[in-house]
Amino acid sequence: MFIQDYVGAIDGTHVPANVPVEIQEKFRGRKEGTTQNVLAAITFDLKFIYVLAGWEESAHYSQVLGDALSRTSGLKILEGI
Repeated sequence: MFIQDYVGAIDGTHVPANVPVEIQEKFRGRKEGTTQNVLAAITFDLKFIYVLAGWEESAHYSQVLGDALSRTSGLKILEGI
């Protein structure tokens, strides 16, 4: 992320996922099928600067955000912003 790429918004969503039968329960959506959590961050001019996919549907949003912030090449939020 470049210094001019300030985070404008962060949000999560669920997208359909095909996963092995043995772990499908973790990815089971509230409705039909299996889904995965996807976290995305955009700039104020609506450019994607970060996307993290792969967390199971049952993961809490704070878990997904914490993972994104803790990764070496993860989401960076400038201090004081």
